[in-house]
Amino acid sequence: MPEIVNVEQAAAWDGPSGDAWVAREAFQNAALAAHTDRLFAAATVRPGERVLDVGCGTGDTSRAAARLAVEGEVLGVDLSTAMLERGRERAAADGLANVAFEQADAQVHPFADAHFDVVLSRFGVMFFGDPVAAFANLARATMPGGRLAVVTWQSYSRNEWVSVPRTALALGRQLPPIPEDVPGMFGLADAERIRRILADAGWSDVQIDDGQVPYDYGVEPAIAARHASEMGVLRTLLDDLDEAQSARAMDDLTAAMSARATPAGVRLDSRIWVVRAVR
Repeated sequence: MPEIVNVEQAAAWDGPSGDAWVAREAFQNAALAAHTDRLFAAATVRPGERVLDVGCGTGDTSRAAARLAVEGEVLGVDLSTAMLERGRERAAADGLANVAFEQADAQVHPFADAHFDVVLSRFGVMFFGDPVAAFANLARATMPGGRLAVVTWQSYSRNEWVSVPRTALALGRQLPPIPEDVPGMFGLADAERIRRILADAGWSDVQIDDGQVPYDYGVEPAIAARHASEMGVLRTLLDDLDEAQSARAMDDLTAAMSARATPAGVRLDSRIWVVRAVR
């Protein structure tokens, strides 16, 4: 068994959160397509390179990296056994022989020293229990001159793809604030904190760009509402409601999605940090 120190996050992702992502894999990858483009524009993966994909999930980004690395190799790591198994299935179906998947806590995993040319992550690095230790471990595993490229969410208030459905599902209730700068979705919401963490962890030439990217909920507002209500940060909001209240909350959410429908589908704004650094 791999060493796991981030026990709380492992319990979630190697459990209900991971299972929910697998069930909604196609939607999630489509919703994050524009974010993935920003990640790979920053990572500039080249043929023959060795790539580490941190928090790889079901391997969408790992497979994309494998296609770019060609004669190189890609290792995708995650806490979720279900997501990793799906990643292996998808890679085999795509005929990609240069990508592997492994369950690992990136904060402590014994990666080979100075092995990777590129470390990348699409929303996988905000969950570290000790981000300095985790990024230091990733720096140790990166060759001198190697590159880090990650995308993280900015603050909750700047991400209407979460705030709009959360407000609708609140049904007038006063909800507690979503914590930021602690392990979780908004764990790296502060750009200056990211800069300090990376510097303390041994990375240099840190560049942090502000990205405004559409979160694509799909074409039909009712389906968009269902997907939103199933997200980890939102799905518990219906737990304390009776059947009539739940129906009203979903009606409010569908109306909110309808108000943001465009000819291209339901798209809500998201704000990300596109982070690059050099070992």
